[in-house]
Amino acid sequence: MDADLIGRAQHGDEEAFASLAVAAGDRLHAVAHRILRDTDLAEDATQQALLAIWRDLPQLRDPARFDAWSYRLLVRACYAEGRRTRQWAPNVRLLPANEPRVADGLSSVVDRDQLERGFRRLSIDHRAVVVLHHYLDLPLDEVADVLGVPAGTVRSRLHHAMRGLRAALDADARPARQEASR
Repeated sequence: MDADLIGRAQHGDEEAFASLAVAAGDRLHAVAHRILRDTDLAEDATQQALLAIWRDLPQLRDPARFDAWSYRLLVRACYAEGRRTRQWAPNVRLLPANEPRVADGLSSVVDRDQLERGFRRLSIDHRAVVVLHHYLDLPLDEVADVLGVPAGTVRSRLHHAMRGLRAALDADARPARQEASR
């Protein structure tokens, strides 16, 4: 982010903050959606994070840390939204019809569905670490900084998240007991 833009927003320039919000909004929403796995919850968490950014921006000491700081506020908002709504609701959205067709499209849909089911089984703590590390490509020490936890905790959460995903995928790949006994 542009340090000058952040500085102006810190001093109450609403246009500068609007530019920051536009620049960061889609990125924050994408991260929130990957953590919460629900479009509506992600929109709510993104809005809460943007409000917290506006409210707390004057206290940000180092404008160079804006991205990590904004992710920290977003993850906190995701935790709050995740606690508020524990039930899963189907999230149906229309996909563009003009995408190129893949020869083995059914296989990729099945794989994506299995990954989605496995990812939904993870706790928000585990999802947050996976998204920050693998989607945003943040090193583990930066993930620890964003989450406000020790680096060892991040490594542990990542290990358990990957183990949980593998277990979920393996469980989905095993035939049901009734089918196996036939």
